[in-house]
Amino acid sequence: MHLSGKIGLAVGQFTDAGPKPQNEDFLGIQTPEGSLLATKGIAACIADGVSAASAAKEASETAVRGFLSDYYETPESWEVKTAGQRVLTAINRWLFSQGQGHSSAEKGCVTTFTAAIFKSHTAHVFHIGDSRLYRLRGAELEQITRDHSTRVSAATCYLTRAMGISLNPNIDYHAIPLEAGDIFALTTDGIHGFVPTKKILAELSSGREPDEIASALGEAASIGDDNRSALVIRIDSLPDNDKDNVFRQLSHLPFPPDLLPGQSIDGLMVERLIAASPNSQLYLVHDIHAGDRPFVLKTPSVNYEDDASYLERFALEEWIGLRTDNPHLVKVVHRETPRNFLYYVLEPVDGPTLAQWSGDNPSPSIECVVRIVDGIVAGIRALHRKDTIHQDLKPENILMDSSGCVKIIDYGSCRIGGISEIASPFDRHSALGTLDFSAPEYRLGATATTKADLFSIAAITYYLLTGGKLPYGERWEKARTLRDFLTLEYTSATLYNPMVPLWMDGTLRKALSISPDSRHETMSEFIRYLSEPDPAIFTNGPLPLAARNPLLFWKVVSLVLFLALLLSWVLR
Repeated sequence: MHLSGKIGLAVGQFTDAGPKPQNEDFLGIQTPEGSLLATKGIAACIADGVSAASAAKEASETAVRGFLSDYYETPESWEVKTAGQRVLTAINRWLFSQGQGHSSAEKGCVTTFTAAIFKSHTAHVFHIGDSRLYRLRGAELEQITRDHSTRVSAATCYLTRAMGISLNPNIDYHAIPLEAGDIFALTTDGIHGFVPTKKILAELSSGREPDEIASALGEAASIGDDNRSALVIRIDSLPDNDKDNVFRQLSHLPFPPDLLPGQSIDGLMVERLIAASPNSQLYLVHDIHAGDRPFVLKTPSVNYEDDASYLERFALEEWIGLRTDNPHLVKVVHRETPRNFLYYVLEPVDGPTLAQWSGDNPSPSIECVVRIVDGIVAGIRALHRKDTIHQDLKPENILMDSSGCVKIIDYGSCRIGGISEIASPFDRHSALGTLDFSAPEYRLGATATTKADLFSIAAITYYLLTGGKLPYGERWEKARTLRDFLTLEYTSATLYNPMVPLWMDGTLRKALSISPDSRHETMSEFIRYLSEPDPAIFTNGPLPLAARNPLLFWKVVSLVLFLALLLSWVLR
């Protein structure tokens, strides 16, 4: 899979205790190896332990070391913002816990913290306190962060925010675009508190190497009475964004030919073709080197041999399947045998698709449907924990094995938060779902969230309960604008299946709202109220006719109005 993460950096560091007995600053930078360079980026951090605290040195070192270690342990699929915030929350809680029990004069483990993560063509910045991040672009110097401090006199300044002060700190985050030639400087107040901005600009613009610049800034701050630290980073080059080069990397393996029973590929003997579509082929195979163990082989369609976007999605399907583990997600199998063609291998699932099962079971029990949906939700929540949205949930993409366990397949439309941050020279398609079950936001061009998958699951639930019907009828597929969607009317599931409880229909109505903000906040909330009434929408009496069957309601209203008009005409 193409994940270009090669950023060319030059780095310089300086840290010194100055006139103080110990250095309570701490800084560090980490460049990972392999795919982590692309998916997680290069992280640079600086921290300034607050001297008034009892463990200032421990606090700054813990913050930097902890972040550089734990950030790279988070899933590769997570967005930088998600990973960084969760790691800093955990570190802050530890620092805060260490400060409990100290007197007011001993404030425990408190430190400032600033980090810049350089990933693809973007710098992701996390900041709290009064350490700083500067960026020099051309001849312009910009202070990227703002100080969280209040000056009460010329000599006295108090921090308003820092790591370890409170249990839930407000940590600034923002992302800024990178350009080759940018120079970044992370400094503690022992540097920028004593070195004028003009001097910082002059040093960063000097053309010298980053280590020389960092040392010069440290020397310029020697007149001060504080620890002084600087981390200088020059962006020499960014990941290759040339479309032809990207395509060459994606297509380094050839497409396999159409396979016939009895043929083998890399030790996999073909038994039969399971399914073929314009996008791919699925074959039942067995591994002749592993005791004839059965697998499913998925191969790409030659229709897309020169489509870089398709090639990336195909590669990401395997990437997702190898990084998620849930009984309701079909497993991708890792084989040690080197590949000579582009394909990947899946566990076999012996059973029909949910669409086929629904056709054979048009009137399933409510309990059976809830059990099926509970399995779908469990699988999708496992993806969501990896910052991955499926985006193409439909009955054809869900299998039911011989034990009745549902398994979600086809990760080709997934949006992975961490991957979407990586710059690409080609368009990544976002609206890939099937219209019947996809949320309105895809067609409206809005950013899809986990609530888009919730909409699809609710549509599948409705489909199962009603014997294959859709909640908005035939006009749904033709809707394209917000006005189109707002003219659609939800059809109560009770119209097709009177066994559906009114409160369950209310849950479906909410989850199938046109506006994502009107849907349930979480998957667990939705699945809960499929099994019990939601107090927010449930009433002791039956729902009014307008809620149960809007079409019938307006027909009755129209009939009453017509009769009233006719009566008034007769009485004239």
